[in-house]
Amino acid sequence: MSSGTPEQVIIVGGGPVGLVAAMRLGHFGIPAVVVEAEDQVSRALKASTFHPPTLEMLDQYGITPGLLEAGLVAPTWQVRMHETGEYAEFDLSVLKGDTAHPYRLQVEQWKLSELLLAHIRTKLPGIRVLMGHRCVAVEQDEGGVRAVVESASGGRQELAGRYLIAADGARSTVRAALDLSFEGLTFPETTVLATTRFPFHEHIPTLSYINYCWASTGTFSLLRLPGLWRVSLYPWEGETVEDALEPDSIQKKLQHILPRDEPYEIMEIRPYRIHQRVVNTYVNGRIVLAGDAAHINSPSGGMGMNGGIHDAFNLTEKLKRIYAGESEALLAQYERQRRPIAIKHVLQQSGRNRARMQERGEKQRRATLGELQRKAGDPRLAREYLLETSMILGLREAAAIE
Repeated sequence: MSSGTPEQVIIVGGGPVGLVAAMRLGHFGIPAVVVEAEDQVSRALKASTFHPPTLEMLDQYGITPGLLEAGLVAPTWQVRMHETGEYAEFDLSVLKGDTAHPYRLQVEQWKLSELLLAHIRTKLPGIRVLMGHRCVAVEQDEGGVRAVVESASGGRQELAGRYLIAADGARSTVRAALDLSFEGLTFPETTVLATTRFPFHEHIPTLSYINYCWASTGTFSLLRLPGLWRVSLYPWEGETVEDALEPDSIQKKLQHILPRDEPYEIMEIRPYRIHQRVVNTYVNGRIVLAGDAAHINSPSGGMGMNGGIHDAFNLTEKLKRIYAGESEALLAQYERQRRPIAIKHVLQQSGRNRARMQERGEKQRRATLGELQRKAGDPRLAREYLLETSMILGLREAAAIE
């Protein structure tokens, strides 16, 4: 037996993208149910950078102040030559005429999820959230869509709805059930993410909160969060991924960044592969993909979660108009506006960020740093570059697509 109103939207995935979509639909008066496999918000090491337009979007619902309170405002970011201390620094204040939030915000994505859940549960009775439930099957016809969900105890129920949003991440079960092509590639390197409470900023005073660093042994990044630093490391030449994950290897890499007489306290370690993929179609009848279910990219530049949230805002605006009586053809406009932007401004830009940091040649590194310093030092060029890397330009281009 199906549960819920047949007019509801079923949202598979209760991460930031799914919860943003649910919140928006709730404020539009559209019933929705969120299905999330985890029984609580995951605090795994995932995204931690919020770009200006994302903060503007969330500000409409009173979410951004909570993020600001929980995070760190990063007015600048850097590309650095580690051994020499040279760097190019981009100051986002040049965007003050383009956004109310001319900075990046450093805060863990799980804090956004918790804020969204609290907002939904206290203010939006038309939204149900089923934590600890996996979607195991989906089907659709001209009249609607149905999802079979299974609880942790093995109990099953069928949810009926008018549309289904697949926001269930890079390993999307919905995308797999639809047998959609996920075109792209997987890069050869593995990133090893480690966190430490060591205050790098007190020992390297020129650091920004966001730093992409070249070193003689390869590359790494340093991102500051409240009370800790996240360090992205890579296996050294000739080192296996398994060896790079060993605490001794991580200690050596941290000691290379900043030598100390005592070992670093390492709190968490997480490896991840880097992918650049986009699904062949976002809209499949009454089932629509968003976020990592639709596109995944290099995390360099912090565009993945932000792009998914932008998907959710665009898609829910289309659903609002459809529920008000406009044509379902608006779903095709969602795909026209979001898929090319994901390719051009998310996948390609994050790919360029990755390629820059994977550069091993000293001559090319110096040429790239010089070009970045030239852009950073020219307010016009800096603004143009930051409009792109802060995801503002992509949203403007999307809005112009009919």
